[in-house]
Amino acid sequence: PRSLALAQYGDMDVSVLDEKPPGRKPVQTALVSAARMDEIVAKLRAAVADGRQAYWVCPLVEESEVIEMTAAEDRFKRLRAALGDGVVGLVHGQMPVAEKDAAMARFVSGDTRVLVATTVIEVGVNVPNASIMMIEGAESFGLAQLHQLRGRVGRGAAASTCLLIYQPPLSENGRKRLEILRETEDGFRISEEDLAMRGAGDVIGTAQSGLPRFRIADLERQAGLMAVAQSDARKLLHDDPDLQTPRGQAARALLWLLEQDRAIRLISIG
Repeated sequence: PRSLALAQYGDMDVSVLDEKPPGRKPVQTALVSAARMDEIVAKLRAAVADGRQAYWVCPLVEESEVIEMTAAEDRFKRLRAALGDGVVGLVHGQMPVAEKDAAMARFVSGDTRVLVATTVIEVGVNVPNASIMMIEGAESFGLAQLHQLRGRVGRGAAASTCLLIYQPPLSENGRKRLEILRETEDGFRISEEDLAMRGAGDVIGTAQSGLPRFRIADLERQAGLMAVAQSDARKLLHDDPDLQTPRGQAARALLWLLEQDRAIRLISIG
């Protein structure tokens, strides 16, 4: 959201890539309650027996006494007991680099069929044979993270599935986030919904969420109008950098009325 706000103000250039790489398959996304864990593991066992590979993402590395979420190390032990030794691998950010690379290499080569991991696999991982993504505690992840994690599958010839495993009861926001992921794979739509829920944050300030303190503009609903205003402001400053023309004087008066002259002084301070 903060990056989007900076882009809207013209402080950051934006490139729009609205197509997936060639050959990417759609990913079927489903919401599943953690209460059905035995059923989920049974389906995974059948998929592995069928020659498929899967990711299983957990929100924590180790068990916590403060946060009630399944840890990757605990899930790894449970899946290894259920699926057999040598079938399940483990990767997380606290492992030594050599050990982590070796675990990834075994998964890439197909020696291990299931990779239990944290969000270290969010980017830069490409295993075309992996066609199943399980995200445990999905309600605790942000929309961007969920979208990136889902992007690890759908890269090969097989039909791909993403299971968002949630711990009931879901909050209203949690349910809305997961339902958006189920409805669409469009990153632009997902980011717009994220903006609507979280807010754009402060451009001059430190807040990464919440609604900006605009008197008039609405970044979410008036993106087109903001682009026109940005272009008009640039032209005004190019033609009249000192704001001395009648239109420039009118802009000065408007900035003063909206108290944005103070914001301009803050920008000059840095």
